Amino acid sequence: MAQFLILGDSITYGSWDKIGGWVQRLRAFIEKKYPEEHLVYNLGVSADTTDSLLERLEFEIRKRGTERNKRRGSTTILIFQIGTNDSAILSAKKGFWVSQEKFRNNIKEMIKKSKKFTQKIFFVGLTPVDEDETHPVTWDKRVTYENSSIKKYNEILKEVCSAKNVHFIEIFDMFYKSNYKNLLQDGVHPNSEGHEKIFETVKDYLIKNKII
Repeated sequence: MAQFLILGDSITYGSWDKIGGWVQRLRAFIEKKYPEEHLVYNLGVSADTTDSLLERLEFEIRKRGTERNKRRGSTTILIFQIGTNDSAILSAKKGFWVSQEKFRNNIKEMIKKSKKFTQKIFFVGLTPVDEDETHPVTWDKRVTYENSSIKKYNEILKEVCSAKNVHFIEIFDMFYKSNYKNLLQDGVHPNSEGHEKIFETVKDYLIKNKII
């Protein structure tokens, strides 16, 4: 038995997708393949950054009874998709929501905390945006997203995962080569087709690495 804890922001949560995003698709796949054997928790929270995710990380893991499940032979698998909001440019701060240096340190700290509970840790890469709709975003004129910034934060994720021997699942390049603007709902969040592509990529990676 395994429990999958999938943590992140509104993209993880599945905003704008009628069936709950890539995480819900992954849950449906796992539960169909392993009925009553695995638990999948979607712990995505809208507007989360690495700062706010770090604050709730250990609580989220302990709340799901990780230590008890470990004694019962259950494995905990942590999957993260976080960083898009960190890369947002805020007019009030005249800079990024979370600086690149702080972001790098936050990812390191997330991995350090996670390894107290499991060695099975995965980071899902970030997705590009349609800059025609994100300079600024329609719902908040103080917030701008740029692909050059998202790509840099994605590279930081990749670098830290490599250094810490943690799995990294590339999404940004796959989206960018797939007419990505058609995979977005509002310029930032993936639409149903976009979530399907993320799901297929994550699923195939987990199968390849014998997780599911």
